[in-house]
Amino acid sequence: MMKKLINQPEDLTPELLEGYCLAYPNKVKLEKEKIVVRANPKPEDQVAVISMGGAGHEPAVSGFVGDGMLDASVVGDIFAAPGAPKVFEALQMFKRDAGILLVVLNHAGDVMSANMAMQLAERAGIKVKMLLTHEDISAGIDTPIEDKRGLAGCIPLYKVAGAAADGGKSLDEVYEIAERFNGQMATLAVAVTNCTHPQTGQAISNLADDEMEIGMGQHGEAGGGISKILTADETAERMITPLIEATGATSGDTVQLIINGVGSSTLMEMNIVYRKAYQILDARGIKIVPGLIDNLLTVQEMGGFQMILCKLDPDHVGYLAAPANAPYWTVQ
Repeated sequence: MMKKLINQPEDLTPELLEGYCLAYPNKVKLEKEKIVVRANPKPEDQVAVISMGGAGHEPAVSGFVGDGMLDASVVGDIFAAPGAPKVFEALQMFKRDAGILLVVLNHAGDVMSANMAMQLAERAGIKVKMLLTHEDISAGIDTPIEDKRGLAGCIPLYKVAGAAADGGKSLDEVYEIAERFNGQMATLAVAVTNCTHPQTGQAISNLADDEMEIGMGQHGEAGGGISKILTADETAERMITPLIEATGATSGDTVQLIINGVGSSTLMEMNIVYRKAYQILDARGIKIVPGLIDNLLTVQEMGGFQMILCKLDPDHVGYLAAPANAPYWTVQ
């Protein structure tokens, strides 16, 4: 039985966005229905960075709208992509000579809406480039890009792209910097408990009490196979090893390690996992910049986490350290 503090199921998305923008009025505002923008817009001679995605994954995506990160997020219904007309509406709002970078996670609905919005934007003379994130390696490191899902790696990518855009880089330069980062990161997810769809109350995954699944998708999609639950150290080792291989990080390289909680796992658990993954990276002589352990892109009350490893070029290190002032990512 689902147990959540909600009102009418059909009001979930507008009510959560209203509360969010009321809480952070100095950083974000609800410009139009389901479009969250910066409270303090950047100059129009700078590239705008926009992303999109379904609700139910809070704080993503709107939690990362703010100075130094996204200019806007386009929000869909719970676990559903926003429609193409709403994405196009956001592109129209940010039409500028400097152009727009549209960051899209590789999920069928999001990609379909984004492609249709891009066609509408081209007809309207809007200068925009689309970047597709696809860092989930659960299907195999050598799996074609189009078959790899976009997971929480979009969050550090927002930071890199946003810093480059706020730094005055051109659209081509912002795209190149972000796409290079995109190609050097990898993510694996693990689920240990189920979640429910908050509008229907139906379970969207099915794990027994003594089971876990490495490689699950953002909505509980099948992963690399169900196994008996492992210890934190065993889980971390099983995940960080293929992530190192996927990014190609070797001794002397610099990386960022992020643990994204997906709903109900505690910071205690995630800290323990980060510790073991850090130890393995350090033992290999890989340099590690300050990381992040937090709930960034969640799946309601699902237990587990996503482990994200980003191999960094020197400019990426600088962009990650640049000032940012989004509600859920601040750098001073």
